Amino acid sequence: MKFSLETLNERERRMVLFGGIAAALLLIFGVLLPLGTSVSKAQERIGKKQADLAWMQAVGPELASAGPTIARPSTTESLLVVVDRAARESGLGGSLTSSEPQGPGQLRVRLEKAPFDIMIGWLARLADQNGISVESANIDRAGTPGVVTASIVLRLK
Repeated sequence: MKFSLETLNERERRMVLFGGIAAALLLIFGVLLPLGTSVSKAQERIGKKQADLAWMQAVGPELASAGPTIARPSTTESLLVVVDRAARESGLGGSLTSSEPQGPGQLRVRLEKAPFDIMIGWLARLADQNGISVESANIDRAGTPGVVTASIVLRLK
C-alpha cells in the first residue's frame, strides 16, 4: 500500500490539500501564536517583578534602620477601658465574658462564642491604634465553624 497524490482522484486530492492547509493553520493560530503571546506576557511580568524586587532591596535598609513604630495610646484611659470599648465597637461586646488585670500593663480577657475573623480584626486594631499586643492566647473551637472561645493575655507596649 503505497500512498501517492497521483493515485487519488481530483476531489480526494483537494480534500487532502485543504486538510493539510487547515492542520497547518490550526497549528500556527491555535498553538504557536498563543504560546508566543503567553511567553511574552510572562517575560513582561518577570521584568516588573524584578523591578519591584530591586526597589524593595533599595528601600529595605532604610526601613530597617527606621525601626518598628509602636502606636501609643492617645488617652490616659486604663487598659481595661480601652480593650472593653474596642471590643464593643468591633461587635465583640456580647462575647467578652471577663477581663482581669494580670499585672502592670497586662490584662487577661475571655471571649466565648466569638467570630474568629472579627476577633483577629479586633486584636489587629488594638495593636495598630493603641499599642496593645498579644502576650499569649489559647483559642479553641466553639462548635460552629468560624466561632471560637479564647483566653488572651494582652500587654500594653
